[in-house]
Amino acid sequence: MEMIIYTSIVILNVITFFLYGIDKWKAKKDRWRIPESTLLLFAVLGGSIGAWLGMKIWHHKTMHKKFKYGIPLILVLQIGALFYFLQMA
Repeated sequence: MEMIIYTSIVILNVITFFLYGIDKWKAKKDRWRIPESTLLLFAVLGGSIGAWLGMKIWHHKTMHKKFKYGIPLILVLQIGALFYFLQMA
């Protein structure tokens, strides 16, 4: 069961990372964009590492306050929750 959870988190983070890259590409090409709510939702659902890396690697959404401060906050909360649940197991 744990392996399924870890694998799901890794896959979610990879998807989130590429969503940020795709949105950056679309922004440069003046195409339809991925809604900010979708990008944030993927981070909240467990893709915060992918979101943070996507922001750093693709240089995307780094000036928007809800991303600049929100993604690191989500990441810290998720890491805290992970440590809490690992101690409970």
